[in-house]
Amino acid sequence: MSEAGSVPAVGVVGLGVMGGAMARHIRAAGHDVAGYDIVGSRAEACGVRSAASPAEMAAEVDVVVFSLPSVESLREASRAVASARKAGLVVVETGTFGIEAKQEARTVLEAAGAAVLDAPLSGTGLQAADATLIVYASGDRDAFAVAEPILGHIGRRTFYLGEFGNGSRMKFVANLLVSVHTLAAAEAHRLGAASGLDPEVVQEVIGAGVGSSKIFDIRGPMMASGTYEPPSARLAIIRKDSEIIAAHARAVGALTPLLDAALPQYRAAMDRGLGDLDAAVLHRHLAETSP
Repeated sequence: MSEAGSVPAVGVVGLGVMGGAMARHIRAAGHDVAGYDIVGSRAEACGVRSAASPAEMAAEVDVVVFSLPSVESLREASRAVASARKAGLVVVETGTFGIEAKQEARTVLEAAGAAVLDAPLSGTGLQAADATLIVYASGDRDAFAVAEPILGHIGRRTFYLGEFGNGSRMKFVANLLVSVHTLAAAEAHRLGAASGLDPEVVQEVIGAGVGSSKIFDIRGPMMASGTYEPPSARLAIIRKDSEIIAAHARAVGALTPLLDAALPQYRAAMDRGLGDLDAAVLHRHLAETSP
């Protein structure tokens, strides 16, 4: 634990593609960083101290960052960190989950004296690697003041969006566009290839015009080359996020006709065993299932 006025000590729970990159950036910025992952070797690979458990970590740091793959892992990590009963601890939850799951984690942690931020991230593993993520932070302002400098090490911009849950609400808006634009890029490349156009030329020409998008720039080259590994964001993750967004949209009464049209393609591609590849593999899915 750091002393008053010193650089906060940070713990990262979940050292996968996103969490591992965040841990490395925070450590490079001069923080004492502890890491915990069910794969024990990941902490050493990230160049950070390995914690035996989330509870042990929470007892010795000032800020804990969650980068977790599922609601169940969030529930388990929240209970473990809460068991340390560390008053004044700031917990930053960066995943994309339903707001109800985030509220459940917040209730457990705040009962143990922690302050919790809902701060999902916009960007893929590529942006995590070069610290150009966008952070959508929401929750207690004092906790945000503590976490903001740390978040500045993992992304190029951090937005404070007010009450807890607004970070997730904004992420749903962002990821709706990601889901739809990924399928749109796949459709465009499929149409170009079926028309006899060179995919590399399609990428160059369309990328230069008004019909392009950031997703076309990121995933279009993978589609053009037919290379879907290593994934910047797995199809399974985009599909999971899309289902969460669709449920939220229904709950608030927002029509999402394009997302509703896209989801069956994501589900069908998952059913074909493509979930561990980059979401750009929708292009291959369309090519292989065309009549």
